[in-house]
Amino acid sequence: MTAQSTTHDLQQRPIAVFDSGVGGISVLQHIHTLLPNEQLLYVADSKYAPYGNKSPAEIQARCTEITDFLIANHAKAIVVACNTATAAAIDMMREKYTLPIIGMEPAVKPAATASRNGIIGVLATTGTLKSAQFAGLLESYGRNVKVVTQACVGLVECVERGELQADATLQLVQKYCQPLLDEGADTIVLGCTHYPFVRPLIEQVVGAQVSLIDTGAAVAKQLQKRLSALDLLTNNQQRGRVQFWTNSAAENAKQVVENLWKKPAQVGLL
Repeated sequence: MTAQSTTHDLQQRPIAVFDSGVGGISVLQHIHTLLPNEQLLYVADSKYAPYGNKSPAEIQARCTEITDFLIANHAKAIVVACNTATAAAIDMMREKYTLPIIGMEPAVKPAATASRNGIIGVLATTGTLKSAQFAGLLESYGRNVKVVTQACVGLVECVERGELQADATLQLVQKYCQPLLDEGADTIVLGCTHYPFVRPLIEQVVGAQVSLIDTGAAVAKQLQKRLSALDLLTNNQQRGRVQFWTNSAAENAKQVVENLWKKPAQVGLL
């Protein structure tokens, strides 16, 4: 096989995305919009969601198992569409695997730039807020702004159940956003990939004067940049196929995926 044909074969392989559940579908949507001809694989590790209350060792074990599965399905790149998993496992993954691995982090830097009054709020899981990576973000980009953080226990589970408009979900959003508003935050970071799916409720609570920032679009652009630099972008002209897997035990697991993806989906069971 020639080097040219090897490159061509790699280009046609799929991009793989995973998260501690269905939240990373919000990132997958940005990737599919920016790179519509790429084949995409998605694993929802819903059985183990949320990662926020698990140890780094447990999260690393999950990331290894999922990455091995995705590589066995010919992935050419891995997107860790989870802030907590990125913080706990991205360094280990990059040491262990040779393919491009893209992670994510709460958008503290763009929020600090966007804020008009210098007060930003961060909604995230406990695991993300406790991580050394998040502490480093605050050290690097939070020096000239006031950062108010809020752990959102239970909100991931609402999205996992597909309860995007439920009264109980709204009550949680109100509970977690109010402290940020009380501190005067004019910009709020959605520091978990599940949270964009309850963005309408968050907007309802915080009002139009507060800016909401998530990192899905930035991750998609970073992925495009990395694949382009490595000459791994597909030259396929057809719209790429998207394959989902979940290990959720819920009877409505496929329906939840399709509701978030907003179209029929191929959903396999892990």
